[in-house]
Amino acid sequence: MNPATSFAAVPGQDELAAVARDLSFHPCTNPAPRVLTPEQIARFNRDGYLMPFRIFSDEEIADLRRYFDGLLKQYLAAGQDSYSISSAHLRHGRVWDVLTNPRVVALVTDLLGPSVIAWGSHFFCKLPGDGKTVSWHQDASYWPLTPSKAVTVWLAIDDADRNNACMKYIPGTHVLGHLTYKLTEQDASNVLNQTVPDVEKYGEPVFVELKAGEAAIHSDLLLHGSDANTSDRRRCGLTLRYTTGDVRAYLNWHEKGVVVAGPKPDHWADRPRPRDD
Repeated sequence: MNPATSFAAVPGQDELAAVARDLSFHPCTNPAPRVLTPEQIARFNRDGYLMPFRIFSDEEIADLRRYFDGLLKQYLAAGQDSYSISSAHLRHGRVWDVLTNPRVVALVTDLLGPSVIAWGSHFFCKLPGDGKTVSWHQDASYWPLTPSKAVTVWLAIDDADRNNACMKYIPGTHVLGHLTYKLTEQDASNVLNQTVPDVEKYGEPVFVELKAGEAAIHSDLLLHGSDANTSDRRRCGLTLRYTTGDVRAYLNWHEKGVVVAGPKPDHWADRPRPRDD
């Protein structure tokens, strides 16, 4: 599977154009967070991200890494690539467990409110010497969701630092709305098919350096990306996606939903744990 088909679940430009979306940032207004502090809530609204959070102990993440190693081997043996394990919670029980983990859900509900749907899970695995970049982009640009009230929890499966191409953010760009991008479908070195150009005008990047078992959280409108991994170390992260129960999903994306907080909204599915793993 090539990089473009790794995103087969992502709708095409014509499909997305047919969906009327509110792509503006909706600040968190939680007056009494249970896990985060009011200062962290304010920082998320200002910068568009928070980090780091220790989610799993060294022993727990080592066990999860061994599980991922086996999963990756299966996908590679089937002729797919290291970016192919997408919507993994729909097929793999261990990933469903991480997506619904109370430690993660507690953080997310402080930002999104009492009604939360988990709907996405994707391993972004840069193998040693991987020549592919993840270009500057906004997650919301790819998603048929409205209004734009989603966050990503990026869980480090391996240590991630500047040497092995950790993520990078441009703080504050989440409040700029939907930014103009150019299509890069013919660029085999880019994992994605969109690139926001000339991002230097928005400020200096912050490098998302995390130890395995730690996580960062970012808004779906925050500009982020990562460089090519030219090191001899792997860099794998599991992206966990969440939104509020009042958000509408089009193009059948509501079928990916798992209710992790609050009652089940009529619009969203509530997928059970897969039986494998």
